[in-house]
Amino acid sequence: MTNSINWFEIPVIDFARAKKFYETLYGAEIMEMPFPDGKYGMLPCDMEKGVGGGIAQYEGFEPSTKGALIYLNGGEDLSTPLSKVESAGGKIILPKTSIGQNGFMAHILDTEGNKVALHSMK
Repeated sequence: MTNSINWFEIPVIDFARAKKFYETLYGAEIMEMPFPDGKYGMLPCDMEKGVGGGIAQYEGFEPSTKGALIYLNGGEDLSTPLSKVESAGGKIILPKTSIGQNGFMAHILDTEGNKVALHSMK
């Protein structure tokens, strides 16, 4: 086993709003995928080299600030995606914080009310 996680889904209420938020955060298009009884958008990922995931809207799947915390890739420098969070409609709840030799992290709320984290080495 290479990774403990192989896929994740972030629940959204307003798919278009969430798609715009994550597109702004990543500076990349969120690819919409067929999904039974809902909507699905894949976040940028390299399926051959790592873990992937997406945003999903379907009945009974609700955003939350509680439960498991997903760390999203913050790119080369965490300051870049963090600078886009609030202008895209999200909120920074834990600013860029050093975690020593493991780089930096921050916690944010997306437009849907999900608490997610960002990580980078710089």
